[in-house]
Amino acid sequence: MDSQTPPLYTDATYAPETSIGRLLADANGLMQRTLERRTKRELGITSAQWVVLMRIGSGYAATASDLSRALGTDSGSMTRMLDRLEAQGLILRQRSDGDRRVARLYLTESGRELFPRLRPVGIDALNHAFQGFSAAEVEHLAGYLQRIVANVDGE
Repeated sequence: MDSQTPPLYTDATYAPETSIGRLLADANGLMQRTLERRTKRELGITSAQWVVLMRIGSGYAATASDLSRALGTDSGSMTRMLDRLEAQGLILRQRSDGDRRVARLYLTESGRELFPRLRPVGIDALNHAFQGFSAAEVEHLAGYLQRIVANVDGE
């Protein structure tokens, strides 16, 4: 925030029940629960596993470290998640030739077969959350959220 812009929230104007932080958290929690129900019912995996598989399969994460950083989880939690996905036969960890401490993550054949079914479940959950919104409203919201992320990223 620059010195010319007064703060939007002050002690006099802040109301926890209507703060943007709380509304974002509530919306995120509800959307996660919706996704959780759908991924369990339609795919037999958790929503957390859905996120990890989407990131690996889409090429957004190649290592456990990439995933931990992107998802804000500790390395122990991510290792346990990857252990479960490996036990289910959905991912494969392969040691890097250049650095044996690093394991690259890949979808197995079963993971690649499941991957095309992941996206439609996520799309359906989003469409459920945005019922009654116009495309322009969703585009504006996305822009606002991107600005928030840019403002707080790296703080």
